[in-house]
Amino acid sequence: MSKAAELHQAQIANWDGPMGEVWAASEARTDKGLIPVSNALFRLADVEPGEVVLDVGCGGGATTAQLAMDVGSTGRVVGLDVSKTLLALAEKRLDGTAQAEFLHADAATVAFPKPMFDLLFSRFGVMFFGDPVAAFTNLHRGMKPEGRLAFACWRAAADNLWVNLPLRAAMTVVPPFPRATGYEPGPFAFGDDAYVARTLTAAGFTAPKFQQLDFTMNFAGLGLDAARAVCGVGPLARILRDQPDEIKTQALAAVAEAIAPYAVGDQIQLPASVWLVTARAS
Repeated sequence: MSKAAELHQAQIANWDGPMGEVWAASEARTDKGLIPVSNALFRLADVEPGEVVLDVGCGGGATTAQLAMDVGSTGRVVGLDVSKTLLALAEKRLDGTAQAEFLHADAATVAFPKPMFDLLFSRFGVMFFGDPVAAFTNLHRGMKPEGRLAFACWRAAADNLWVNLPLRAAMTVVPPFPRATGYEPGPFAFGDDAYVARTLTAAGFTAPKFQQLDFTMNFAGLGLDAARAVCGVGPLARILRDQPDEIKTQALAAVAEAIAPYAVGDQIQLPASVWLVTARAS
């Protein structure tokens, strides 16, 4: 198995296992925090009634629900994810919505019977492919010739204080661990817009357009309560998951101290930044 294939399978195992469960536990809070991204992405996607949409990495179905409303009863939305846990939430959320369906499948290998999608949509679901060119090439096959692409991805971790500030704080007590290098799959794999552009054009898409969106990640609570919320998402959730309780306690205290200056009222507000990416199938 190639290195890319190994990385890809590791991501699937993680999302169809512990990370899917972590995300499901914080799904409502996370969806609320990402509303600015969702709203901006929906505006760019410009979904019309009657369209057929693929929601890649649909998670608990929050974006699928909005897409289903936008396409209306004459359209169709397919939510795709590798996490059975998250898909169970999505199916419950959209129970009775005739124009929505869900697939437990890998976007890099799923086969569609014909080019059928007017829109390929994703909110943070496309940065985890071991071989992004191959994955996007596969997705491209399912799109109509005039189809369009719209997705959100995190800019570099250095541009996202919500993740790099608590990560630096936790690293003062967490033992050293292997760091991602280059463009390995993960939340910030698409931070380099030039790399994303090369990936998409190699997969058959037109040259993409990028819009930078800066917003605030809001975490409810203060002190250790806020630290738990911050550490429950992003890379820290994975890093702390297997640490001994003593290390977790020390890390939470370090994070609580680091984020304290960003308290506004009864919550912590940390700067965040994403790319909103659009392109066409041809």
